[in-house]
Amino acid sequence: MDIAVAEDGLSTLKGLRTASMAHLAMHDVLNTITPKYAQYAHNNQKSTANPIASVAYAAYTVAVDQYPDKEKELGEELNIWIANISEKEKTEARELGEMAANMLLTMRSDDGWGDEAEYAWHPMAPGVYAEFNEHSGTPEGFIFGSGWAKAKTFMLPTQDHFRSPPPPDIMSEAYTKAFNEVKELGSTESMTRTADQTHLAMWWKDFVENSHNRLARQLVEKEQLNLWEVARLFALLNITVYDAYISVFNNKFHYNHWRPYTAIRWAENDGNPDTEADTLWNNLHQHTYPFPSYPSAHGTASTAAMTILSNTLGKGDSYSFTMTTPEVDKAGLFSEKIKMDPPTRSFNSFSEAGMEASMSRVYLGIHFRYDSEEGFILGKKIGEFASQGFLKPMGQNKSGS
Repeated sequence: MDIAVAEDGLSTLKGLRTASMAHLAMHDVLNTITPKYAQYAHNNQKSTANPIASVAYAAYTVAVDQYPDKEKELGEELNIWIANISEKEKTEARELGEMAANMLLTMRSDDGWGDEAEYAWHPMAPGVYAEFNEHSGTPEGFIFGSGWAKAKTFMLPTQDHFRSPPPPDIMSEAYTKAFNEVKELGSTESMTRTADQTHLAMWWKDFVENSHNRLARQLVEKEQLNLWEVARLFALLNITVYDAYISVFNNKFHYNHWRPYTAIRWAENDGNPDTEADTLWNNLHQHTYPFPSYPSAHGTASTAAMTILSNTLGKGDSYSFTMTTPEVDKAGLFSEKIKMDPPTRSFNSFSEAGMEASMSRVYLGIHFRYDSEEGFILGKKIGEFASQGFLKPMGQNKSGS
């Protein structure tokens, strides 16, 4: 994850995709040695290889394939985990690890994760996504994430398997209420947003694949899960976050709904007599991400990840924990970092954390409430789908994934 952050700031799916393949390979390796959970890519092999060394080789093989310029650094990490075993054990572990890794790499070789974005801009109209390159800090005509909407999923049957209902009509009471809420609570100098709401709005800006993997590393150590349980948890976590992004971006480009920044500044043209324009309005961090609004991607991915933790940690949803985010982007991606004070927030359940992550985007001023609420609902569906259908205990799903 550190390598991915250093390369592109997690602005692409590359780091998350690599983590997903690596963790699936590690999971499959362990369940080749001792079958406890269904494998993802069924290799129909049996092995007595060293478990630790085998998962190390699996992770290394995936990582170095995706980041060949980091071969030396990754090799040094690999050597830590294979240092105290015989050459025979190393050979067995390498063969098993490479086999599992290469199966995943082959399966994902044409998954379209980095395909060039395709998007046709629409004429300015009420509710229609519009360009605001001066606010997003991107080149004119730039659109982010339309390619994600078509990328191959890891476990959802199709990119549109979970189709969200349409956002509220611009003339509706629900839209008017959401418009006025974000206009007030999400503005740069809001008079009603509390200090805690301002903190959580900024604190939740870290990318889900970064913050939730960090949380998972903390919690699996706290709960002392065994190697098989940990491998399954991380595999499910990462493929679920990946598929959550694919699903939510498919929904975003299906509805092509505008952002609060456009809606508030252009409100005199929206036909709704109960919305008042503010042509100078700006949001809390004075930046808007350059892709459609509905549903919230952050809410979807965060809630999907929290659902996986709820279902795999062995404690259920009602679980008290403290999550740490040391720093975030001050505005958009690649802006200067700012320290969070405090760097922690505490929760009484995973669903509480998922909902706060979703609603943080309203206080940040980049989403309407209905964006965030639908993100929470969609994320929950994706997380439950993954938990119930993939990498199941062997006695529950004899057919595998």
